[in-house]
Amino acid sequence: VLRSGHVRRHPASACRPGRTCPGLVSMKVLGIDPGLRCTGFGLIEAQGHQLRYVASGTISTADAPAGDLPTRIGTLFSGLGEVIQRYQPDVAVVEVVFVNVNPQATLKLGQARGACLCALTHAGLAVHEYTALQMKQAVAGHGKAAKAQVQEMVRRLLNLPGLPGPDAADALGLAITHAQAHRTVSRMVEADTTRTRQGLYRQGRVVR
Repeated sequence: VLRSGHVRRHPASACRPGRTCPGLVSMKVLGIDPGLRCTGFGLIEAQGHQLRYVASGTISTADAPAGDLPTRIGTLFSGLGEVIQRYQPDVAVVEVVFVNVNPQATLKLGQARGACLCALTHAGLAVHEYTALQMKQAVAGHGKAAKAQVQEMVRRLLNLPGLPGPDAADALGLAITHAQAHRTVSRMVEADTTRTRQGLYRQGRVVR
């Protein structure tokens, strides 16, 4: 990564691979938990009901001067570009940012999120967005789950040998959330298509 940031990765070989189902289309989902000092990323491969861990880590701007916002933004952009180039995801997911009690912190977080969105769209990826509440509900079953609970549930869902870091866990949680949502939508479309075809057959028409 150029400038003063660096990317820390947890290689896929460190985790037990999930089983895949031949014949099903797989999808690599890149989750991003944006932050100005530390942005988490997590990549999974979804194939039917199976989720396989690929990689996760953080892009850190801690080496840049605290007041040097342009350098930090540039580090996030280039670091995420490196992740995309290395792992070639099919789709990306970014956490939605809400205004908190500190407007200055919210502004900086929004700028970091903007850098991530620019890097993702620059790479030609479709970007989906989920709130932290939606991610926690999908991963832990309730929207008020603590970070430790999210880490543990991500570990279980992906069969990891150890807990991922908090930023990487949130990013993996976002990727899992989208994989689940995508599977649900696909089932609905398939069911609707099946009903339509059955109706056409009853009318004496053949669908090819």
